[in-house]
Amino acid sequence: MSRQGFAGLALVSMLALLLTACSGTVPTPRSKPQPAPGKDTRPPVQYEVVPRPRPEPQVMHIPGLEGVIGANAAALLRQFGKPRLDLFEGDVHKLQFSGKACVLDIYLYPPRGGGDPVATHVDARRGSDGQDVDRASCVEALRKR
Repeated sequence: MSRQGFAGLALVSMLALLLTACSGTVPTPRSKPQPAPGKDTRPPVQYEVVPRPRPEPQVMHIPGLEGVIGANAAALLRQFGKPRLDLFEGDVHKLQFSGKACVLDIYLYPPRGGGDPVATHVDARRGSDGQDVDRASCVEALRKR
């Protein structure tokens, strides 16, 4: 078979297929229509929220932090003056004091039985590069300013 004969046969076959496809009717579906993809028809899952007791804050016990750990905000303001930062996040109260020597972050949490939040944790770092410094030394330096 020549190349022209083959091309003609292919063209006739294709035309026959197209005519056959256009002449038929649309078949009716045999099954129930399915929901659109991505649409979930199941009812939403219900979760029960169970309240949990707030854990007791872990209190630091480091020499040199006496008078800071266990103190309330008013006592800390008397010791260090006006804080650079004074913010609340949930039940936490954070006070930040700074000086040439260091930056001191003091975290106050309410005691389990309620009442005024008290300092339970202290972080200290250099203001220049954020490297940790001795907490007690930072407390002493900021008290002297």
